[in-house]
Amino acid sequence: MSTSPDLARITAAASGEHPASRSTTFSAAWKDLRRGFGQRELWLALGWQDIKQRYRRSTLGPLWITIATGVMAFALGLLYSQLFGMNIAEFLPHVAVGLIMWGFIAGCIKDGSEVFIANEGLIKQLPSALSVHVYRLVWRQFLFLLHNLVIWVALLLIFQIPVGWKVLYAVPAMAVLVANGVWVTMFFGIVATRFRDVAPLLDSLVQLAFYMTPIVWTAKTLERQGGAVAERAFLAKLNPLYHYLEIVRAPMIHEPLDPMSWWVVLGFTGVGLLLALLAMKQWRFRVSYWV
Repeated sequence: MSTSPDLARITAAASGEHPASRSTTFSAAWKDLRRGFGQRELWLALGWQDIKQRYRRSTLGPLWITIATGVMAFALGLLYSQLFGMNIAEFLPHVAVGLIMWGFIAGCIKDGSEVFIANEGLIKQLPSALSVHVYRLVWRQFLFLLHNLVIWVALLLIFQIPVGWKVLYAVPAMAVLVANGVWVTMFFGIVATRFRDVAPLLDSLVQLAFYMTPIVWTAKTLERQGGAVAERAFLAKLNPLYHYLEIVRAPMIHEPLDPMSWWVVLGFTGVGLLLALLAMKQWRFRVSYWV
């Protein structure tokens, strides 16, 4: 059965792509990412609007983000510092910064798995690159992260944590974290749109990963106990999420950083971007039919 040129153009517009870009090549996938980034006025505005809409008619507005994270960090930091016998001045900043960064990572994974489903109307009606919806979500999560950095600043002042020039290492680390947020959202967004059981599965896995990642506990705690327990600290470092947190957390709380963490993160970033491009190459133009 033949398809008229007008129908082809309408279908392409509904999927957010031009007819010429519907090829299954890495070049076309990369072009979608570049085109979406070029439409930053759109996704910057939409991401900010998401936050305003979420806290509409709220007196404190986005400050609730910071308050909720701060209360949780204080409660967990106080509890586990007593359980592990650690100095709260050392442990609370570790927990707080870990929770801030974890909020960004978990948000990109869990919300990212439903990014295209949640934007069904826009995908079918708005002629834009598919990646626009990914950038919008990552931008929104990054705004949450920036709000929560107020907690880190408060802890610096309360516990008189020294801040040297090495704290600047956290800036490129956050940039890498954002880049990972893009590929994570794109990859899981496409897969979870096709297979709807993936989203609830990811939600459970993220919850499990929270307890397996040194956020409310530290690898140093295991090392200090010695013996077989100290050997388990090595197993904790096999978790790639540990390294994602460390490249940001260590310079922010004035702790030494193992250069190996950067190599692990850069390696996973490269593999992840390749996976996202592969998923886009194969399935990006089908998303509008799956939502």
